[in-house]
Amino acid sequence: MTLEAGMPTLSSPEHRLAKDSVGLAHIVFFVVAAAAPLTAVVGASPAAFAFGNGAGVPGAFVLAGLLYLLFSVGFTTMSRHVGGAGAFYTYITHGIGKPAGVGGAFMALVTYSAVQVAIYGLFGFFMANAIAPLGLVLPWWAWAFAALVVVLVCGQRNIAFSGAILGVCMIAEIAILLVLDLAIVFSGGGPEGITFSSFAPSSVFTPGLGVALVFVIGSFIGFEATAIFGEEAEDPEKTIPRATYVAVLLITLFYAFSTWAIVQFYGPGNVQASAAAGLDSFYFAAANSVLGAWSSQVMNVLLITSLFACILSFHNTLNRYFFALGREGLAAKVLGKVHAKHGSPYAAGLLQSLIAAIVLALFVTFGADPYTVVFSWMSALAGIGILLVQVLVSVAVIMFFRKTPSSYGAWTTMIAPALALLGLMGSLVLVTSNLSLLSGSESLIVKAFPYAMVLVGILGALFAVRIKRSRPVLYASLGKVFE
Repeated sequence: MTLEAGMPTLSSPEHRLAKDSVGLAHIVFFVVAAAAPLTAVVGASPAAFAFGNGAGVPGAFVLAGLLYLLFSVGFTTMSRHVGGAGAFYTYITHGIGKPAGVGGAFMALVTYSAVQVAIYGLFGFFMANAIAPLGLVLPWWAWAFAALVVVLVCGQRNIAFSGAILGVCMIAEIAILLVLDLAIVFSGGGPEGITFSSFAPSSVFTPGLGVALVFVIGSFIGFEATAIFGEEAEDPEKTIPRATYVAVLLITLFYAFSTWAIVQFYGPGNVQASAAAGLDSFYFAAANSVLGAWSSQVMNVLLITSLFACILSFHNTLNRYFFALGREGLAAKVLGKVHAKHGSPYAAGLLQSLIAAIVLALFVTFGADPYTVVFSWMSALAGIGILLVQVLVSVAVIMFFRKTPSSYGAWTTMIAPALALLGLMGSLVLVTSNLSLLSGSESLIVKAFPYAMVLVGILGALFAVRIKRSRPVLYASLGKVFE
């Protein structure tokens, strides 16, 4: 079959990402940085403690980690058969079909864009508060737009450049939390000593578990980005699965250990009330008490670098989604071009940075609060979107191996993906039913998020159907040209 005139081919260097430019460590840095450990632990877990299952939050993180390990079984196995910068788009296309794949791609674009805008808002909020005492008083959005420019410049460089930055930020933020965790443990804990009751079924499986999982699941957003770097990875058939498992295990263990340590500081019987009494000071108060005032100051700085690393990671993820769609002809062809020197999807980076700038400008125009509106609303939208896409991927894995001969057993191709599918659907129900709590708003706009995200997927599928009718050759090549 001949490709349409002007469509890129495998031999087009301007449409190929830089091969062998990232290894296992770089990819893990990207994924863990996207999860933003310090932001997730210090920012999200206090709400899980206060409104969820209290002392059982560490166990909730373990449950979420097990869910995503199950998801990773089929996800990484399928990565050995399909790959490319489109990641979820490619998986869903090969498993379910092209309309579902394009619909999934549209939802993924909205999801990752929402995450990025959310973190820009949070970054601006913390930067403005941190710098104001030094005499430089600027609105939150000034810092947000400054970060956008720096992230754009970093994203134009070779992927390894961003990987190095993310590695430094990730190690620093993990280090300060580990120092706090170990100091609590070696000091013998708090009023109730050292106990492992946080992992007992009686503590984990309480009426508040569902609410806790709303915050816990959101802390894992970004781990699935390993597959996006398949084209640029060294030995991707081995690197991508290993990076996925390492990232999920690292995130799970770190979250579980850090939240367990803070339970020891306050005591299982007091931790929920302590979190409710001061969500923003929950960890900083512990750091001041155990390590001294210097630690909370360092933690404040590293929280800002954690947010920057998170933005940079999602920026690179979004770049590759736009790049994949442009290269396949689903979007402007220029998006499918790479930088002549750095091999980066520079045009895609410019477009998605422009989109982020426009969305931020709209929030600024309407006077939106960076924390309670920009961050909270966009985080809620992203939580719904990522679960919807992951549900589609789980279905895609099952369908793909039903029609593709392989030597893998039933556990890999059917049982694990099916269990992951059930878990993700349950999580989606929990998130949507607790949307007001997650977003901190009763707004009709927020309540419409689930319907809006489904509509985005439907529009993507209809767009694919239209292409099938108007450009059948292009439609036939979707998901296959750059395998």
